[in-house]
Amino acid sequence: MEENLRSERKEMILSFVQDKDYRPIRTKEMANLFGVPKRDRSDFHELLDELIREGKIEIDRRGMIRLPENRIFTGTFMATRKGFGFVRIEGEDRDAFIPEPLCSNAFHGDLVQIRLTRQGGEGSTRRSEGEIIRILERKNQTIVGTFTRNKNVCFVLPDNEKITRDIYIAKGNTLDAADGHKVVVELSDFGDKNNSPEGHVTQILGHINDPGVDILSIIKSFGLPEEFPEGVMRQTAGIPDYVDSPEFAGRVDIRGMDTVTIDGEDAKDLDDAITISRKEDGGYELGVHIADVSHYVTENSALDREALRRGTSVYLVDRVIPMLPHKLSNGICSLNAGEDRLALSCFMTFDKKGRIQNHRIAETLLNVTERMNYSDVNDILTYHRAETCQRYEKLIPMFEAMEELAALLRKNRKKHGSIDFNFAECKIRLDRQGHPVDIVPYDRNVATRIIEEFMLAANETVAEEYFWLEIPFVYRTHEYPDLEKVQTLARMTAAFGYHMKVGNEEVHPREIQKLIEQIDGTEEEAFLSRLTLRSMKRAKYSTVNEGHFGLATQYYCHFTSPIRRYPDLQIHRIIKENIRRGIRDNRYEHYQSILPGVARETSELERRADDAEREVEKLKKAEYMQSHIGEIFDGVVSGVTSWGIYVELENTVEGMVRLADMMDDRYDFEEEKYRVTGHYTGREYRMGQAVRVKVEQVDKLTRTIDFSMVTEGDENRWENRQQS
Repeated sequence: MEENLRSERKEMILSFVQDKDYRPIRTKEMANLFGVPKRDRSDFHELLDELIREGKIEIDRRGMIRLPENRIFTGTFMATRKGFGFVRIEGEDRDAFIPEPLCSNAFHGDLVQIRLTRQGGEGSTRRSEGEIIRILERKNQTIVGTFTRNKNVCFVLPDNEKITRDIYIAKGNTLDAADGHKVVVELSDFGDKNNSPEGHVTQILGHINDPGVDILSIIKSFGLPEEFPEGVMRQTAGIPDYVDSPEFAGRVDIRGMDTVTIDGEDAKDLDDAITISRKEDGGYELGVHIADVSHYVTENSALDREALRRGTSVYLVDRVIPMLPHKLSNGICSLNAGEDRLALSCFMTFDKKGRIQNHRIAETLLNVTERMNYSDVNDILTYHRAETCQRYEKLIPMFEAMEELAALLRKNRKKHGSIDFNFAECKIRLDRQGHPVDIVPYDRNVATRIIEEFMLAANETVAEEYFWLEIPFVYRTHEYPDLEKVQTLARMTAAFGYHMKVGNEEVHPREIQKLIEQIDGTEEEAFLSRLTLRSMKRAKYSTVNEGHFGLATQYYCHFTSPIRRYPDLQIHRIIKENIRRGIRDNRYEHYQSILPGVARETSELERRADDAEREVEKLKKAEYMQSHIGEIFDGVVSGVTSWGIYVELENTVEGMVRLADMMDDRYDFEEEKYRVTGHYTGREYRMGQAVRVKVEQVDKLTRTIDFSMVTEGDENRWENRQQS
């Protein structure tokens, strides 16, 4: 059905229901009244479902179509392992608590309709509560879990702890799975309060202890695509391995310029390169050159459709699930040293204070002079290592100019209020069997900061140009945080002696930045940084330029990584089309119609990728700590609750000391002071406090680690035992 016709028919239905003389009727009666033939009934039901999802109509328990009451909302159900859940209400920055008996048979992630039973919100300290009245869309058609056989009854225990009900598998639907097999189950019945969900096994991934099965299970749980479809690979096979001279036409040839890529040592998809030179007046000419992926991934091709379906590359501990096939990402689209490559370049001129003066975006032809890594550039600029300096002697003035400009750009960003969180990140090293053998922190050095600053500058410059051109575009936006959350943050930080200036309507990013600077290096840094981050909204893609709060800029987009992010690829097409012939009326309308969907889908796919990456990291950290049970580690108190003390180790692993297991005293939780205190001894544990803990227990399935506190006497006894 054409979009215009669908809209007209939806409006007709809505007008009918909104009529003052309307009396609720059932779906079949309405179809008859509208004279809908049987062959078109499915389309009619689709229109009704759309109106329901939009919250414009509802179907009550008697099956009657009516206008929704004021307390009817649509949102995503977020389950908990304890059975109750929350619904994140669409279009609103709030959620509603759903008690376990009122969750219906909704699964985590389902799109549901709820009726509020108690209103919370502004002026209330209590959260809204509600009940699920209708499940609009099931998000869990397949479940990944562990197959178990109890006598003659078979079940699958879901890996996702937020799916709290086991899946019943009838005798003929097991695919001959055995106890301990990781399996994929397709649901045939979602169950109800009296009956378990049912399904049938569609795939056996392997035994729970087989190498690689743990990460494969997470991949399947999140529905991450693996193999590329046949049509995509056919198209990929037809793409050449080198750039041919006919493709040079219309491009600025910069092959004579010293050009470098700077990436991690193990990076293979090199999508950005840098040129830089000093000007006579003390300023700088900076070129940020990005692989021209859109030259090969054309609009609406098999490759393009698959790239949009994936949205982003997913970086797991032992593998990468790429957005594009390796022939592109590691081959013709990768800016490999010594090879001619097509690029889309942003040339920027800065004065001696690092302020941008002018810029130009152009299609270019380049040949990278040198493939650099962060370690070597850091060795040159920070440590001046003789061997490395000798090897890259010709390029040293270029690296020095990079360091100077990056420092100026960073200084200017901070002056405007840009927020830089200093969270420790880690790399988990695995052996050949996929078992973790070490966890090492990422080194954020001068080289990584150079690339960060230059990419930020290019992204901001491109976004500003296309905002003022008034051409449909995809921006990277970060909204101002909710005032209520910021006020709560201000109260909590005040307990630690920090003052935040919060206005009646909003907070300036500079206030957040000042807080981050003040807590740098303090005991409470980790806790307050996390608290600050949680008070802020999540960045997303949007066709409406709403600015970027975290970066304190009015204009921002993602332009610099088209190999691994679809929004970057999409805006490259827009830019190139505008450079060549301008965006004509029909193309303007085309982009205006497709870009909202692109922004929405890629934002959701980005969240999926982030969640999957986080789960794999938690899994491997738990597995790593399994081989260290009984050992003692230094750590910092990263959270204090009424049920336990969270401790983060130097290797970024986090676990909990349960108050119920602390037998040396009875500990009282002091919420306003973020500490627990011993009732008899007066011993206290507070946020940011340095502690020593012993690893007591690890549950790889739930990704949880249990610690116990180690006092000086405990530690001496442990050391003596190790030596004996």
